[in-house]
Amino acid sequence: MCPKNASYYGNRAATLMMLGRFREALGDAQQSVRLDDTFVRGHLREGKCHLSLGNAMAACRSFQRALELDHKNAQAQQEFKNANAVMEYEKIAEMDFEKRDFRKVVFCMDRALEFAPACHRFKILKAECLAMLGRYPEAQSVASDILRMDSTNADALYVRGLCLYYEDCIEKAVQFFVQALRMAPDHEKACIACRNAKALKAKKEDGNKAFKEGNYKLAYELYTEALGIDPNNIKTNAKLYCNRGTVNAKLRKLDDAIEDCTNAVKLDDTYIKAYLRRAQCYMDTEQYDEAVRDYEKVYQTEKTKEHKQLLKNAQLELKKSKRKDYYKILGVDKNASEDEIKKAYRKRALMHHPDRHSGASAEVQKEEEKKFKEVGEAFTILSDPKKKTRYDSGQDLDEEGMNMGDFDANNIFKAFFGSPGSFSFEASGPGNFFFQFG
Repeated sequence: MCPKNASYYGNRAATLMMLGRFREALGDAQQSVRLDDTFVRGHLREGKCHLSLGNAMAACRSFQRALELDHKNAQAQQEFKNANAVMEYEKIAEMDFEKRDFRKVVFCMDRALEFAPACHRFKILKAECLAMLGRYPEAQSVASDILRMDSTNADALYVRGLCLYYEDCIEKAVQFFVQALRMAPDHEKACIACRNAKALKAKKEDGNKAFKEGNYKLAYELYTEALGIDPNNIKTNAKLYCNRGTVNAKLRKLDDAIEDCTNAVKLDDTYIKAYLRRAQCYMDTEQYDEAVRDYEKVYQTEKTKEHKQLLKNAQLELKKSKRKDYYKILGVDKNASEDEIKKAYRKRALMHHPDRHSGASAEVQKEEEKKFKEVGEAFTILSDPKKKTRYDSGQDLDEEGMNMGDFDANNIFKAFFGSPGSFSFEASGPGNFFFQFG
């Protein structure tokens, strides 16, 4: 009815702004100032729309024109400051993104979005940084909000894929990256992420296949190559480190396996499988304190019967490790037979018998006497099936009145070798002795 009235366009722009339809409002505000360049409120509304959509530089121009028309306009003065603040936040965020200071970028975008609530570009940058920080639900929420308004937004599709990729849902992630590239074939970030995701998936699957086939050397190489593809993919890399740790355990490279599992839990401190693998390696290398710590961590997280038993076993082995190792004293394996234990005692008892070292210094005599007693003590326990069973099970030997301080090593020696009239150690050459019965 009155298409040339600047105020009507300005009023409709104000209404659209109240509805959050800033892009449509911008068209009306621009038409209002085309019809009347002296329309201050028209310039203010145009600037406000530009600012809400994230174009702070265009907003500054609009507010500046309003101030030229009315230099005392308080709203124009404030909005001009706000627009400059947004440009400053953009500048800082750009530098911090290059420095990979993603927390600071999120902070800057939150501040900028207070003045530019309809800016998809700011929201996408914030979402991407949230994904890089591992805050995937927040990042996905932001991206999903944009996709509800614009299902073809390539940046939002890329962020959705990025979240899935970093959560180790690589196959689904690839689908989003491909969709983003359909919308924007030159989307560099989506292109790189898609390539990395496909390469990572292929290497990991090849490594798993080699492991299942028992080709551990090849599996190790493939997992190592996979770890070099994308250092930012924390969750997948944690699994790769754990997988490589399992390979090293199979190859009996237990220290390397422990290191790989440690790297896995550094990346993901909730990764139970890595703690369990490392704990088993600690058990295999007799590092029982460390094994107990890992099993305690696992049991606190998942209180299952299996985890409770693993913790009890580690605690038992730790307790046993604090005692004298009678097998080590005799120099035999824990599965040694009765005859092997007897032979070992015969050898060690003769080696450390005090008479054999009667010509040595007082210090050496004292040390050899101590070893002679330990050998007798070890034989007393390991040659008695009942005592051996209690010792192997980790039970306290003193509970059955087996006070190890009461036995006489010489009596054990005489009982083992019989009761000859006399015996002595005589030299048969420098440093050589033989045991002679009288």
